Parts: sequence; C-alpha cells; structure tokens
Amino acid sequence: MHLFESLDYVATDPLPRDSAQSQRLHQPEEMISSIDPITGRDIEDLEGLPYLVDGNLVIYFESEQTRQAYLDTPIDHPLPLPDNPVDDWVAEG
Repeated sequence: MHLFESLDYVATDPLPRDSAQSQRLHQPEEMISSIDPITGRDIEDLEGLPYLVDGNLVIYFESEQTRQAYLDTPIDHPLPLPDNPVDDWVAEG
C-alpha cells in the first residue's frame, strides 16, 4: 500500500451503534442550576430552597423573593443599562 493512499480513506461502513442517531445525544434527563439567576451567587445547600422546573432544568433560588423577581422579569428583558439612565441603549462610559 502506498503511503498516500491511506490519506484518501473514506469511512463508508458505520459501526452498528452508529447506524442510527442517538436520541439522547446532548439531552440530559435533568439539569440542576444551583446559581441564583437574580443574585448570581452559588447556592451550596439546596435543601428547602425555592426552585422552578422548566422542562428538564431545575433552577434554585436563594429566597422566595429572588424566585418571584425571576418570574416577574419580562421575557425580552427591557432593562436600561446600569450606566445609562435614559433608554437610548447607548453606553455613556
């Protein structure tokens, strides 16, 4: 066999396990977020804390107040930038 013939090899026969696309590829059964999305702090002890289930994602919160703030946040997040008191969305820094 010539040295360069092996560089043109094309795999045409899939292994039996590769003949069908896996239905679980990149789809974990459950994901748990232990970082409060409002405060950004990592929560170490999750027992008894409020949480929200969204599909296969469980989001934990530090308190019921941060959970409610998360639920009250509009989906499109129309919040002004911190350094921009006017709503023209241009940073003034």
